Amino acid sequence: MPIRTRLIDSNPPPSSAITPRAVYEDRRTLLKALALGAAGSALAGWAARDARAAMTGPLATTRSSVAGAVTMEKATALKDATGYNNFYEFGTDKDDPARYAGALKIDPWSIEIEGLVNKPGRIALDELRKISPLEERIYRLRCVEGWSMVIPWIGYSLSALIKRAEPQGSAKYVEFVTLADPKQMPGVRSSVLDWPYTEGLRMDEALHPLSLLAFGMYGEALPRQNGAPVRVVVPWKYGFKSAKSIVKIRFVEKEPRTAWDKAAPNEYGFYSNVNPGVDHPRWSQATERRIGEDGLFAKRRKTQLFNGYEAEVGQLYAGMDLKRFF
Repeated sequence: MPIRTRLIDSNPPPSSAITPRAVYEDRRTLLKALALGAAGSALAGWAARDARAAMTGPLATTRSSVAGAVTMEKATALKDATGYNNFYEFGTDKDDPARYAGALKIDPWSIEIEGLVNKPGRIALDELRKISPLEERIYRLRCVEGWSMVIPWIGYSLSALIKRAEPQGSAKYVEFVTLADPKQMPGVRSSVLDWPYTEGLRMDEALHPLSLLAFGMYGEALPRQNGAPVRVVVPWKYGFKSAKSIVKIRFVEKEPRTAWDKAAPNEYGFYSNVNPGVDHPRWSQATERRIGEDGLFAKRRKTQLFNGYEAEVGQLYAGMDLKRFF
């Protein structure tokens, strides 16, 4: 994997103004695609305005006993967590998911388990939720663009689903495939990314207790703009590793190509661990801005290695060159 060339701006623009290279090079294509669908979706767009905080029902939870699963930091306000998102299937602006996700149909929903497992097959959402008790976990979420949030998620360790699937010995990685429906997701009509959006984890990363299969946040089922009805949350990695609206989980032998790795491999590596010592080619990762804290004038925080979860996950990368395997 190539080492990234660094052209760091010592005074980077606010994160809301930063757009990944793969996006700004194809922004015109996306705008044309959105325009083509504007007439047909105008009424739906008005109805979707309430999707900014469209929680879809309460979920019962238990207290988590997983080490590191609850931070004592103040949770980000619901309106910020549901109104400022990256979900390119609905557009590249931060408020596009809340604006357009109201059209997403999440019932019925199921996930297909396939690949190197002894128990492949389709699992309906209701069955999926019952595999293990749902817990509330308060995780930090750090975006590669330099902003962060603290969110009370609801779900259970991804390992519970993996163990149910019974991976074969040759399965070394877990790949996630997300929904890509241009009828429901205007961003999919563009060529910003190679759809469907795919992500992946090494098997030991996926089995780590902190890796969460999430069904809700803030006490209720996931809003559509936050990845309803099911997503993963990997708190020590940048947010784009946490695949949303998952429809397939594959168990494979070789490292899967991920959406951002295919779009810009020099900028978005497979591991994508939060690391203040490894800059993005176009901006520093040494500091971050917590969403909801005094707007653009908030004092920037120092970024923590592994997003503050080094004690829990650092051993997964013992002996690895984290500047090469970024």
